Amino acid sequence: MKIAFLTDPLSHFKTYKDSTYAMMVEADKRGYAIYAFGPDDMALESGKVIANISRITLTGDSEDWFRLSEPESLPLSAFDAVLQRKDPPFDMEYIYATYLLELAEQQGARVFNKPAAIRDHNEKLSIAQFSQFTAPTLVTRDEQRIRAFHKEHQDIILKPLDGMGGTGIFRIRDDGMNLGSVIETLTVNGSRTIMVQRYIPEIVHGDKRILLIGGKVVPFALARIPQNGEVRGNLAAGGIGVAQELSARDLEIAQTLAPELYQRGLLLVGLDVIGANLTEVNVTSPTCFQEITQQKGFNVAGMFIDALETAIAS
Repeated sequence: MKIAFLTDPLSHFKTYKDSTYAMMVEADKRGYAIYAFGPDDMALESGKVIANISRITLTGDSEDWFRLSEPESLPLSAFDAVLQRKDPPFDMEYIYATYLLELAEQQGARVFNKPAAIRDHNEKLSIAQFSQFTAPTLVTRDEQRIRAFHKEHQDIILKPLDGMGGTGIFRIRDDGMNLGSVIETLTVNGSRTIMVQRYIPEIVHGDKRILLIGGKVVPFALARIPQNGEVRGNLAAGGIGVAQELSARDLEIAQTLAPELYQRGLLLVGLDVIGANLTEVNVTSPTCFQEITQQKGFNVAGMFIDALETAIAS
């Protein structure tokens, strides 16, 4: 099998925790040929979606961990699977890449996650489709609506719809201090829509990342626990990751969403759950494979490649 990874530059990987790296290692162990390219390597030329793609050789070294062949200009349909693993920001360039990938699908490429499904599932807004599992939530750019929401709930979280890694997240308590300034900043003076949620105090026990693979639930979550007075548990914001078994509520949420999202073309999904509440549905490049594997011995990458094999065979 030949697998092409659409990803950020390999030189930027932190191999001790990178989930894409874990996928590559597992695929390589199974004897599959692995390749890499970036969004800037893609083109639509003479009606075909092609890319300058290099084969990856894993060295086993923790620092100098890969070798790349000279890139070849190849159609994406030449591969058994194309894995979309480019991190956000989910900007127009990201969207353009999904359009090219969708054209490549029409030409025979197998792309995971499906590009149309990635576009259709904003990682913040998608929770509205499963409101039975969410805390009170407001999506708006209107200052008066936000102020009314704060007046009702007293302690709130405000965040952009296109952020990642905890960037741009603010907590406003009952005194309302700096609420106006935060609204102006996040909405860019009323020109951008944001999300506002009631603060969930269980964040002190962690923002749990629950992985769904091939319509099934990984049996462990990674609770990302805020440190040093932070409100954000994201690992990129300094949170500590602790792998743990899923609670009954975690399972209820995950088992409800897993088959539905898989049917929509999402092979890999990362749910974020705080307390009993679903807070995000991550579909671009979900992570936390290695932390769960290292702490619990469960081979998440193995489960992923198993699911990929099944999807390709179907």
